[in-house]
Amino acid sequence: MTPPPAPGPDGLSTPGPEGPEGPDGPADLVITGCTALTHDPRGEIVFVEDATIVVRDGIITSVTAGGPGPGDGPAPAAHIDARGTLALPGLINCHTHTPMVALRGLAEDLPAHTWFNDWIWPVESNLTERVVGLGARLACAEMIRAGVTTFADHYFAMDEVAAATDESGLRAVLGQAYFSTQGPEGRAASLDFALRQQGAAGGRVTTCLAPHAPYTVDESDLAATAELARQHGLLVHIHAAENREQTDNSLTRHGRTPIEILERAGLLDTGTDVLLAHVTGLDTARDLPVLRRAAERTGGRVAVASAPRGYLKFGWDTTPVRALRDAGVPVGLATDGAASNNTLDVWESMTLTALVQKSVERDPTWLTARQALDHATLQSARAVGLGEEIGSLAAGRRADLVFVDLTGPHTQPVHDLAATLVHSARSGDVRTTIVAGRVLMHDRELLTLDVPSVVAELSGLLPELVDRSHGKRIQEYEG
Repeated sequence: MTPPPAPGPDGLSTPGPEGPEGPDGPADLVITGCTALTHDPRGEIVFVEDATIVVRDGIITSVTAGGPGPGDGPAPAAHIDARGTLALPGLINCHTHTPMVALRGLAEDLPAHTWFNDWIWPVESNLTERVVGLGARLACAEMIRAGVTTFADHYFAMDEVAAATDESGLRAVLGQAYFSTQGPEGRAASLDFALRQQGAAGGRVTTCLAPHAPYTVDESDLAATAELARQHGLLVHIHAAENREQTDNSLTRHGRTPIEILERAGLLDTGTDVLLAHVTGLDTARDLPVLRRAAERTGGRVAVASAPRGYLKFGWDTTPVRALRDAGVPVGLATDGAASNNTLDVWESMTLTALVQKSVERDPTWLTARQALDHATLQSARAVGLGEEIGSLAAGRRADLVFVDLTGPHTQPVHDLAATLVHSARSGDVRTTIVAGRVLMHDRELLTLDVPSVVAELSGLLPELVDRSHGKRIQEYEG
């Protein structure tokens, strides 16, 4: 037996004498010895023991049980001996506002209208591009360490977030948020960003249109957004029915729920992907038929992002995952921004989703650990419009994956791998994070971002950022 090669400076091994070879020569990366979370043709989760994962040009070319098989040839460019770990698709944060990590813990234990009007929107009127860029970098570092490989962001100064995405090595779906109070220029800026940044960061950036919400974007702007989405093939990422108060206020003012407003504006029949953030205020009698029709018309291209931790903090209802799933609407996992959620830990979102859904449904058989993993992987990938590219360890998918150490005392013994992942493991158990075949973190060491320098510079900008003495705010929250 050939002894294992010595680790290289980036934590990977230098090549040994053998390794898989394809028609284009040796692989870029070969991972051996791990247990791999894969999906069968029906989408059911299957754990493959002693797996070998081969990566070429940022794409997984094979996932097989056992060591390298027939066709082995020259050594790969890099090798990871992943014995003792579990490999799973990188987690996807389906709705967040990365720069808001700068506001983490600023406004606590408040109702939503006070949180927005007296704190967040006054402070956001102080935002600078530099603060946005630093906040995004800090957020990217947090997500890499928590096993997130893709995030969907919806905020301001998004060129800065695109630059942070490029520097960090993550994959992202990015949209420039806008309000109708900005006039036509807001919508035009959102489109301009989407067209300029599509495919940036070596193809790791996908862009979208990002109207803020039905209560801040009027119906004519929503209809125009739907037309632009159709014309350019862009995903639309929007807050919708965030809580029941918004839905009740919409019914009082317009005679329609936020979901019905989106339908009338044509946003639920665009022929492109639509991502609805939260929908905890769903009027099930009125809205579920609308969403079911949308799912049938679009083939499931209308999806929901759920961030349960923030709902618990605000005392809101939660996303009705079971009803949406029955209606054919994919539900992905999210954290929202750290100003409301305090963390960008999608692992925690997965655990909370399983627990909260059992509680609200009064049914311990729902949501199972395997169902929670389904929402964290394939359904989250579909939610952000990348259902054919990420979310699964399979040939042809992007090589976005993480390795989890399950040897800690809090995860032992392992009787059920799915249950251990959802209910015992933590984001801190992620040892290695890889995006497009590039290692962004190895053995808990970040390789792409300098966190201390980011924190030091951001800290110096915080006093001016959090000053509310000017009395300005970027919007009025009325629900």
